Amino acid sequence: MSITLVAVAALWAQKSQQRPAAPVAVAPVAVAIDKGAHWLASTQGPDGGWGQDGGATSYVRQDEHLESNGNDVANTAVAALALRRAGIQYQPNVERAILFILQRVEASPNDGLAITDMQGTQIQRKLGPFIDTFLTSRLLSEVEGTLADRALNARVRRALEKCVAKIQTNQKSDGSWNISGGWAPVIGTSMAARSLYDARQKGVKVEDKVMARADAYTVAAAAPPPAATKPVGSAKGGAGGGSLAISGRPESAGVALYQTAQALEQLSRTEADRSRNAPQIAELKSQLSDSRFVEGFGSIGGEEFFSYLNLSDGLKRAGGEDWTKWHSQITQKIMSLQNSDGTWAGHHCITGRVAVTSGAILNLTVDRAN
Repeated sequence: MSITLVAVAALWAQKSQQRPAAPVAVAPVAVAIDKGAHWLASTQGPDGGWGQDGGATSYVRQDEHLESNGNDVANTAVAALALRRAGIQYQPNVERAILFILQRVEASPNDGLAITDMQGTQIQRKLGPFIDTFLTSRLLSEVEGTLADRALNARVRRALEKCVAKIQTNQKSDGSWNISGGWAPVIGTSMAARSLYDARQKGVKVEDKVMARADAYTVAAAAPPPAATKPVGSAKGGAGGGSLAISGRPESAGVALYQTAQALEQLSRTEADRSRNAPQIAELKSQLSDSRFVEGFGSIGGEEFFSYLNLSDGLKRAGGEDWTKWHSQITQKIMSLQNSDGTWAGHHCITGRVAVTSGAILNLTVDRAN
């Protein structure tokens, strides 16, 4: 055998003994996020928006009752927030969504809270008629200053300032934004207050008295009820054993989870907040050990997912065992509810796949948030 053939034979023998490289394991959470984000991106409408169950009528489940037709600002804003968190590969989808939203904000009047003419959407009926404004303000706060297009960044800044002005001017005297109905507008109030906090971090002028009123409302709503008043718990009963309980006011919708989630997020934003509000925060956290309390209304809807996100944001700031335990628990819960097509759908109230899938992704990616 020639030297060349000997060398080839030796090389072949060496390669034949090498095992193929093991495939890189992908974490189940990453798979779940990618499936959900891929569905959202694939169902974005030609106009850049999303509606209750997708961005075009061809995506809508045939057995799903739609509460409005066409794409709306609130669903588009929350979908863009989720895709932005899911990865840079979805940036083109996010920018198309931003353009859809900017057109509505720029066309809206300066007075009043509304930024869209579309009324009666599912997410409005559940979280209040101005949820579009609150979710838009949160999205614009996140993307402001991050876009490659300078002109688009300037439009985002102007629209953000317009939304912030609307939100500040139309705060109720009690410090909330529980305005004009909705099944659980307390979640809308939570998003309004959070959007102002986020905008302030971007240098937008937010009046101290507006933030102080919002804080006072939250503290009062989470205060122990009078001795003669029976605490209102979840739909399955019980308020988790703590003395803090939401009031029986209509905006509570009888579900303690939503109010507690708002309070925990709002009372824990800074280190100073966490120190000042430590007793209230400890009592709010104690309720999370009650599985009935965490169930919220008793079945999972978009309201539960948005409340879980508030809880996660609040707990993550302080870290520690409480955060680790909660994050593991809620991640497994959310992953177990994912459908085979990558979506999540609510079982009550906010049932639309766009809002609920977006809420699920935001929960699963909470570690990626700044």
